[in-house]
Amino acid sequence: MSENTDDKLPIRMLHDRVLVRSESPEGERRSGGGILIPATAAVGRRLGWAVVVAVGQNVRTVEPGDRVLFDPEDRAEVEVRGVAYVLMRERDLHAVAADRFEGSEDSTGLYL
Repeated sequence: MSENTDDKLPIRMLHDRVLVRSESPEGERRSGGGILIPATAAVGRRLGWAVVVAVGQNVRTVEPGDRVLFDPEDRAEVEVRGVAYVLMRERDLHAVAADRFEGSEDSTGLYL
């Protein structure tokens, strides 16, 4: 995407809902060593990373712009202005990676 369309989304999230944009496209992917893994390859339960686009008023742990870890199998997709987003509840998120955690007591010190 050359321009950031997330800033002007005509959506206001309600309650504990979180709207995210998946970072990894569906289909083929590459391993850390550069090996191409086809979309048809059987893999175990694999979590995915996404960027938070909007949050409801009762969401307390994430903010727009944070990277979150979620289960792609427990998701509801929605398309807004031709861009696919994933809608979920805050409790369905497994982890948050954000610059604001750097150096804080809550940080694990691990690189996610």
